[in-house]
Order: sequence, then C-alpha cells, then structure tokens
Amino acid sequence: MGIFAQNKKAYFDYEILETFEAGMVLIGQEVKAIKTRHISLKGSYVVITGEELFLIGVNIPAYQPKNAPKDYEPERSRKLLLKKSEIRYLIGKTKQRGLTLIPLKVYTKKTRIKLEFGIARGKKKYDKREVIKKREFEREKARTLKNINQ
Repeated sequence: MGIFAQNKKAYFDYEILETFEAGMVLIGQEVKAIKTRHISLKGSYVVITGEELFLIGVNIPAYQPKNAPKDYEPERSRKLLLKKSEIRYLIGKTKQRGLTLIPLKVYTKKTRIKLEFGIARGKKKYDKREVIKKREFEREKARTLKNINQ
C-alpha cells in the first residue's frame, strides 16, 4: 500500500474522532499525477452536498502540462464514493456542532486510489501547546538517556 500524500497538519490542528475510506472520481491524467506524488492535501476539506460527498481544495496539477486539456482545473471538486449508509451516518455526525470532515491521506489499495478522511474536532490553542510540551519532553528524555548510555 503506497501512500502518495499525507495531511500531517490535520493531526496537529484537529482531534480525529473516526476515520473513513472513500474512492475518488478522477480522470486519467489525475491518476498519473497522483502516482508520481503530484498532489497536495494542504487546506483541503470534505463537503456534503445533498447525498453526495465532494473533496474541495485538493491541488492535483496536470501530469503533462503541455498536453493537458485547456479546461483542466487542478483544484476542481472531486466526488467521493461511499456507501449510502456511511453517507447518512456522516450527514448526522456533521450536523453536530464543531465537527468537520478532513482528508488525512491518499493511498492505493490494490489498484484503486483511495482517500482516508476523518471526522474531526478543532483543537484549542492550549491543546496544541500541550502536544508541543509532550514532544519536547520526550526528545529531551531520549537525549539524556542516549548521553547516559554513552
């Protein structure tokens, strides 16, 4: 399973409550561009419109810019493929205050390109500071143990 793109900032900015896997409706040159890791999840999100999910804000540049169609948009919205029961569940969850759908990574499963996204709640500033403090403490602890062992 090859991971093509990850949204590392999402794990810092949001508390991920639950994750889902969805297929994406792509055109041929987008698939080639993704397989060469030309994809950016920065600033992207998932929107529910009616009974459909769309991925908004993902930048997939043309695989070969000189051969790209004139009407090609790198940041167009892309439809996500999920079961109806999952979509209904997500509609109910996103109506709760403070919950949003954030893309986490793009990867392959067998021959298909999949998107993993999560139901997320935004972290407060003090939560982020706590994570930074824990990370710094672990680094310092590892350094001192390394120095003691030498």
